[in-house]
Amino acid sequence: MKKLEGAGLRGQNAGQTSLSTVEQEGSLRYLGYSIEDLADNASFEEVAYLLLLGKLPTSSELSKFEDDLAGQRKMPDSLIGVVESIPASAHPMEVIRTIISYMGVIEPELSFDDQLAVAKRLIGVTTTAIVYWYNFSHKGLKVNQESNERSVAGHFLKLLRQEEIPELDKRTLDVSLTLYAEHEFNASTFTGRVCASTLSDLHSCLTAAVGSLRGPLHGGANEEAMKMLQEITSVKEVKAFVDEKIENKDKIMGFGHAVYSIKDPRSNIIKRFSEELSIDHKDKLLHEVAKEMEIYMWDKKKLFPNTDFFMAPAYHYIGIPTDLFTPLFAIARIVGWSAHAFEQRSNNRIIRPSAEYIGPEDREWVDIESR
Repeated sequence: MKKLEGAGLRGQNAGQTSLSTVEQEGSLRYLGYSIEDLADNASFEEVAYLLLLGKLPTSSELSKFEDDLAGQRKMPDSLIGVVESIPASAHPMEVIRTIISYMGVIEPELSFDDQLAVAKRLIGVTTTAIVYWYNFSHKGLKVNQESNERSVAGHFLKLLRQEEIPELDKRTLDVSLTLYAEHEFNASTFTGRVCASTLSDLHSCLTAAVGSLRGPLHGGANEEAMKMLQEITSVKEVKAFVDEKIENKDKIMGFGHAVYSIKDPRSNIIKRFSEELSIDHKDKLLHEVAKEMEIYMWDKKKLFPNTDFFMAPAYHYIGIPTDLFTPLFAIARIVGWSAHAFEQRSNNRIIRPSAEYIGPEDREWVDIESR
């Protein structure tokens, strides 16, 4: 078969967006605001408001938005039954996919006028449902769906850990959700936009996007980075570990990026949180190993860590099981996916590209008896 040039559409302009800009030299902006400013100054809820409504909220607007999100956390009774029926062996992204799809059955989007309300509902209920599933299927616990935490990050951690959550832990998760919230025309977002361009419902658009994020070439790098880092038992082992991976042509998870050529601007942000959390943690080695690998990978291959790499130790330090790393990515990205669906709907034209045919030339039909 003829090799298709430019496979994957990498570097090809596939449409327009006002939501974010990703630049090769290591710049990421949401509606013009740098990711560094947003991570330093905004809450995830402020960022969600910005992406979904196109501007930063006033104090009163933010308070109302936070109230709205908090009011959407409780699961319908039938969803509880569905979630409790999913075994612990299920891939957590399949659980996320099921939650969103089932919500489309029992609480459908009746009109595009409902799109913001649907997005808020899915942010709220998915955060609760994935933690509920994890605790029920892995620990046999039916956790209370309510918490006294106002933020998405605080609510997730409170339900997961069933204890008071330190502010640094909440802030770490909150910032990570901001870093994951939006990233232009990545595979899952583009999948969701293609679905939106058919004028399908928002639940279908997000279910399609989750299906793309579920693939190992898109989501899951933070989980794989965590597993890799846990294989190393001392900083001194890092160079030999990397050398062996390179010699065997094994992929080293968490390094390089499809767009960024110099750095991923999100990496240093979450790295700072990993550093601070590691100071008094019993698994401090995890961060030390990650730092050493960052240095050696640049020296050896001129590869930089992407946002998933230091996200792994940071999530570990705040008590998040590795299985829930990618679902958190999805919860954050519900915001970006929804915003892209809104944008596509606002000036829609169905996304239907052409393909270059590389199959056989014209052939004559041969009856089955003569084949």
